[in-house]
Amino acid sequence: MLGQVLLKTPISPAPAWFDLTAARHLAEAGAPLEPPVSGTVYGTVLNVRSQVEQMAEAMTRPPYQAPAQAPVLYIKPPNTFRPHGGVVPVPVEAEELEVNATLAVVMGRSIGRATEAQVMEAVLGYTVAIDVCIPHASLYRPAIRQRCRDGFLPIGPWIVERAAVADPDALEVTVAVNGQRRSRFSTAELVRPTARLLAEISAFSTLHAGDVVLVGLPPDGPRARAGDTVVAEIPTVGRLQCVLQAEGAA
Repeated sequence: MLGQVLLKTPISPAPAWFDLTAARHLAEAGAPLEPPVSGTVYGTVLNVRSQVEQMAEAMTRPPYQAPAQAPVLYIKPPNTFRPHGGVVPVPVEAEELEVNATLAVVMGRSIGRATEAQVMEAVLGYTVAIDVCIPHASLYRPAIRQRCRDGFLPIGPWIVERAAVADPDALEVTVAVNGQRRSRFSTAELVRPTARLLAEISAFSTLHAGDVVLVGLPPDGPRARAGDTVVAEIPTVGRLQCVLQAEGAA
């Protein structure tokens, strides 16, 4: 059925489906929601044209030497997950955080070495992710200390099933900080569209049920500080909110 959302983990034995309107009412009322994912989350860099253009010259110099010929990935482990309305701790050594947002693709079954058509058939649905990091310059080398801190991936509020999104490569992603829109990009700007990205990842790493792929981030993501409220929105997918709070604050 179109317009349904999954509030529980997609790999639970008996997932509970809810009407989209009812789920939105729960989120807007401040009802506690858990992050709707539980698998490995793969982030992707250098998959938005404006970011590639910005890095074009740097990618020909050491240590890179040439543009990437395959998806450039990083991992967001479970300690980073936060639900809709959750708190993102701001580390004491960071004055501000980058709060970019993107479309998150959730796998419904395991698949490897798949064609674009095959891998899309394995997709459960989509959700919204705010990919938080301490600002840094490294793209190719894993920036674990900057990207993998506790609470650095608000995700949700729900998973919209695949059939409810006509084209994942034609979605607008916006970010607002304290009610002011600070970022907007379209998934039409992806270097590797969703199906190609998933297929290329599956060529060397099996994607399992519950795994998530973040399709890419535009350059120069918005910055936010402790006390700020961040909202990311993707029409037909969802609206995700988090609050930044100084690490250790009550």
